[in-house]
Amino acid sequence: MITERIREYLDYLDPGNRRYLEELRREAEAADVPVIRRDSERFLRALLAGLRPLRVLELGTAVGYSALVMAEELPPSAHITTVENYAPRIARAKENLARHGAGRITLIEGEAFQVLREQPDESYDFLFLDAAKGQYVKWLPELLRVLSPGGTLLSDNVLQGGDTAESRFAIDRRDRTIHSRMRAYLEQLSRTEGIRTSILPIGDGLAFSVKV
Repeated sequence: MITERIREYLDYLDPGNRRYLEELRREAEAADVPVIRRDSERFLRALLAGLRPLRVLELGTAVGYSALVMAEELPPSAHITTVENYAPRIARAKENLARHGAGRITLIEGEAFQVLREQPDESYDFLFLDAAKGQYVKWLPELLRVLSPGGTLLSDNVLQGGDTAESRFAIDRRDRTIHSRMRAYLEQLSRTEGIRTSILPIGDGLAFSVKV
């Protein structure tokens, strides 16, 4: 179990980010824009440094923070495609990616499911899923279709503050739909033939899946 004391110690060990990323994180948090948690970010960086994928797709750009984090860990020849559908954040994301992305990141404006359906088979070797949590299970067949053999799917926020592990009767009625959909998503990830998945209690929960 990760206690607050352990979390504080891990944050103490964190060497931190470049100045522009720290400023972007502070701006996002002040504006209540969701960005990847620091412990999840550390895992994402280490994972990408080891895998070194060349074709990356992110669903859920927000203001571009995670895309910029990933770009720092990828080989020079790698490219990131990131998708965002929430208009108020797109302008800020474009500005951040243009300033710091060095042409390595393409932002697609649109609904994630539709964008996924337009992508060729096996067109990405790394997928980072950080968009509408209640839609993860709907997107899963398309996610697996566009993921290349041996490719990795990393899904963020799958434990929902611990709610995912609870009985639906312990969840507020207004949250039961997303609760049932996230449980269905994790069950499908865990039981679908041709995928190997580990659910990690990092941040708000990461599902680490490999297409075999």
